[in-house]
Amino acid sequence: MKGVRLNIKGNWAQFRRSETNNNPLSHDLITKTALVGMIGAVLGKNREEMRCLFPVLCDDLKYGVQVKNEVKKQSWGFTFRSATNDWDKVPKQMEFLRNPEYEVILCLVNQRSEALFTSFVDYCKEGKACYNPVLGLHNCPAEIRWEEDGEIECVADGVFSTKGFVTSKHIPEGLETNTLRIGFDRIPCFQNNDFWNLPEGYVSIVYPSAGHSIKVRGEHYLFNGETQWCLI
Repeated sequence: MKGVRLNIKGNWAQFRRSETNNNPLSHDLITKTALVGMIGAVLGKNREEMRCLFPVLCDDLKYGVQVKNEVKKQSWGFTFRSATNDWDKVPKQMEFLRNPEYEVILCLVNQRSEALFTSFVDYCKEGKACYNPVLGLHNCPAEIRWEEDGEIECVADGVFSTKGFVTSKHIPEGLETNTLRIGFDRIPCFQNNDFWNLPEGYVSIVYPSAGHSIKVRGEHYLFNGETQWCLI
């Protein structure tokens, strides 16, 4: 299968947890649905085009993420004002990720999206984007850097060590909890054509950060026959 390795980073990010509308909290790392939205921005797809493309790309692509640094969150207060009534204002708190940086593996699993995948990779190589890619919110711009193309091979079962996330279905192998830094999250991986993250599309993950790795057993993928990843 075709794949690509990208570096994605920014000063701030906010990948909103859908259950926290009033005072939004953020997922710990870039979600698959946020990455699909970023692909649409780079390719210049408008909202109506993305309505159809979201479910297609969520199905046709798999991704994996390595959190390159420590996950640092900060809460900021804002005053939201009405566009029609200056006196109508509401204070809100929002949680942001500070200086996020990710190594992302993107894998094409269905040939119907090959043209979109190829165009996105070409844009990344050239450092171009039709719309500014963002890390969740429009005031959180993203920097995308192409690292390398690759071939991805699926391994149905086996022990592997990775710096990226794994799912709750993977079986731990010899965790050294005194030195290992891990986090837990449940992230959306499918969005329908009404822009809803369906409950059955969420995946529970465990991730190391700041250069640490985790050793588990289960399905995994080889990128260029070298690094090992869990892709969802």
